[in-house]
Amino acid sequence: MEYRRLGKSGLQVSALSLGSWLTFGKQISDDTAEDLMKLAYDKGVNFFDNAETYANGKSEIVMGNILKKMGWDRSSYVVSSKAFFGDGGKLPTQLGLSRKHLVEACDAALKRLQVEYLDLYYCHRPDKNTPIEETVITMNHLIQQGKIFYWGTSEWSAQEIMEAHMVAKEYRLIGPTMEQPQYNMFHREKVEVEFNQIYKTVGLGTTIWSPLASGVLTDKYIGQMPEGTRLGMAGLEWLKQRSLDPHRLSLCRKLNKLAGELDTSLAKLAIAWCAKNPNVSTVILGASKRHHLEETLTSLEIIPKITEEVNQRIENILENKPELPMF
Repeated sequence: MEYRRLGKSGLQVSALSLGSWLTFGKQISDDTAEDLMKLAYDKGVNFFDNAETYANGKSEIVMGNILKKMGWDRSSYVVSSKAFFGDGGKLPTQLGLSRKHLVEACDAALKRLQVEYLDLYYCHRPDKNTPIEETVITMNHLIQQGKIFYWGTSEWSAQEIMEAHMVAKEYRLIGPTMEQPQYNMFHREKVEVEFNQIYKTVGLGTTIWSPLASGVLTDKYIGQMPEGTRLGMAGLEWLKQRSLDPHRLSLCRKLNKLAGELDTSLAKLAIAWCAKNPNVSTVILGASKRHHLEETLTSLEIIPKITEEVNQRIENILENKPELPMF
């Protein structure tokens, strides 16, 4: 396993990590979740990603029980949570990035995960109803209390991230260390263009999610719609409609053919393509079956195969390379 610094921080995270969205406490059994976490840890994964809203808190409970059972040295792994959407409650005080919700959500995550501190704590979305000063001061306070070590954002714009850093600088506080954006072959603009300057100016780290575009960048949807996948789950019709676009599937068939020429799978090629980006600190993997995770955990070995020539072939298939501004 390769380890990378999380932005300009001194924290090193595994280049591949394991997330629990849509799986832990929902799609898979607790025994399967335990098997996946143990497999990942044994293969060198040291970052496990979670959030208050995943299965309305059940995901954190499942992960916490596993961490307690495994008894791994607390200094050997990194665990996260995120706050914004709440864990099921919909009252105004149960959502957002107010001081009240951030503190209460952090305490609830610590209890569910059965840990004394969170290594990473994210503001899961920007909150237009809360002054950015309140959010930054609260996150800094949680760091001072020892409840969290690093704080970050998820799906914030570059402007919003820089506003947080400006407030932090003005008040001599700690700004956000990392951002968790979606990044894959179909979703590139934010990571490759919008954040291009702030990697340099504030040393932003990225813990990217959906490297397989919700499973589309695999060979499973190239033929008939399979059973038992996340895109077939009740309540995720919006994700299915967005993901299974005929044009995307056509591109996947071409990419799958290229992967075959490289003697690998489309899934591993797609993950390696993400990890090859030097501004990606870690690629968060999701899995519902052991053999899928066994496969994707070996994706880093494909990076050397993505030569300039191969990368150009990928670009010729995708035809979506974002253009950097001239100035």
